[in-house]
Amino acid sequence: MVMVTDLFERPIRDLRISVTDRCNFRCIYCMPREVFGPDHRFLPREQLLTFSEIATLARVFVARGVQKVRLTGGEPLLRKGMERLVEMLAAIAGVDDLTLTTNGSLLARKAQSLVDAGLDRVTVSLDAMDDETFMAMNDVGFPVAVVLEAIEVASACGLGPVKVNCVVQRGINEHAILDMARHFKGSGHIVRFIEYMDVGSTNGWRLDQVVPAAEIVAAIHKVFPLEPVPPNYPGEVANRFRYRDGSGEIGVIASVTQPFCGSCTRARISAEGMLYTCLFASSGTSLRDVMRTGGDVARVLDEVWEKREDRYSEDRSAHTPRLVVPVEMSYIGG
Repeated sequence: MVMVTDLFERPIRDLRISVTDRCNFRCIYCMPREVFGPDHRFLPREQLLTFSEIATLARVFVARGVQKVRLTGGEPLLRKGMERLVEMLAAIAGVDDLTLTTNGSLLARKAQSLVDAGLDRVTVSLDAMDDETFMAMNDVGFPVAVVLEAIEVASACGLGPVKVNCVVQRGINEHAILDMARHFKGSGHIVRFIEYMDVGSTNGWRLDQVVPAAEIVAAIHKVFPLEPVPPNYPGEVANRFRYRDGSGEIGVIASVTQPFCGSCTRARISAEGMLYTCLFASSGTSLRDVMRTGGDVARVLDEVWEKREDRYSEDRSAHTPRLVVPVEMSYIGG
């Protein structure tokens, strides 16, 4: 194994790979319809990384200490043959945790085949328990019930406990916090409430739309008493809290009000093979071009990571809400 660290001595431990920039939702905080409308041009097929290229890159990262690989999008299950990619990645020695983030729309029908291919877990996005709010947020009229069914099917197939991500926006769905907590309390699944982040330039982010994690925890604690839990592993982004009655736990991801840049060990690869060293990066390095021209991917990765000094959330919180214009979340995979 080759140990490589950045300028703040942070190693690479987690790799997030976007397999497509396409999505069948138009969530207002990620792919707003007014930007990603019928005329929006998505990446042509030939620009996407092939499954073989993705597996090649994964092996390079694993050789540098990566143990967790997460497949993202867009909506990753829109890409055909995902089971084959999962199978290829699961076969790489050193990948201890192979996961996938999805909106749940296609998960119920694909869960068993993904498990059979070697997928370990899934994270499902769900931003409210009531159809009116959820449909307004996904902006395609997709109902809550189908996502809930997908969560249960995935769990029954062996992809549990399912982590359920809920992005909280002031004035949009903060009323859903208690409903989400109540529904999943005792279910074995873990809701993670995420502060609304300024990823990209199309979602109209404003600081006053952020519901701080402390406020989220306080609202739940008032009804369902909570107590903090230590992280599962170094660099875990979610702050964990368990219900005092032993009926499960929640997580809060507070990248705006409680940045965790100092322990960030994540690298991200976009669907067309751009390496980004921060969720809020405004530029990246094309590993696809390096591969397709016969270059040394490992050397390029080492050079990029050794120069890494990203700490956007810490700088943003200390100075200004918008230091740079980050790449869109739908492109980099969140």
